[in-house]
Amino acid sequence: MNIYTKTGDKGQTSLIGGRVNKDDIRVEAYGTIDELNSYVGQAITQLNDRVFNELKEELVTIQHELFDCGSDLAFARDDHPYKVEASMIEVLERRIDEYMKEAPELERFILPGGTQAAATLHVCRTVTRRAERLVVGVQREFKINDAVLQYLNRLSDYFFAAARIANSRENVQDVEYIRSAKVFKKGKKK
Repeated sequence: MNIYTKTGDKGQTSLIGGRVNKDDIRVEAYGTIDELNSYVGQAITQLNDRVFNELKEELVTIQHELFDCGSDLAFARDDHPYKVEASMIEVLERRIDEYMKEAPELERFILPGGTQAAATLHVCRTVTRRAERLVVGVQREFKINDAVLQYLNRLSDYFFAAARIANSRENVQDVEYIRSAKVFKKGKKK
């Protein structure tokens, strides 16, 4: 089996149902989601099985869901069933709430970093935000599954919470941004 087709040699690629230039905003959006998926895979390899088994399983599920996001964006027409749905967002919200309860309280913004896994999860968070911005651009030009945008918005929050857990469970303290005002209220844990 050849993995190269030569069909993109002139700067075009296929969407489901048509061809577009490789710099089409839809290709940029799902390409960024693909980049994010690779960072998620890297984060998985950096997490200790014993301490982070459930987090690793969640991240594998997220990898599948990121493929679903890309699939929903890769259609040239809007006459197809979507894969991303509200229940996926609800799962993220529950996990965010659980992780934020477990992590030490915050008063200020924190610097991305700590353990290697936490640093990679922060990269995941920022790449998710970039993907989200690109999907907003796609949404201005094309009809899309709105759940993709909502999912990415929640996913960046999930990665923040997961990065905090990656540090907390390894007894590594988050580093507060020294010029940050107190932006989080103490005593407001759910």
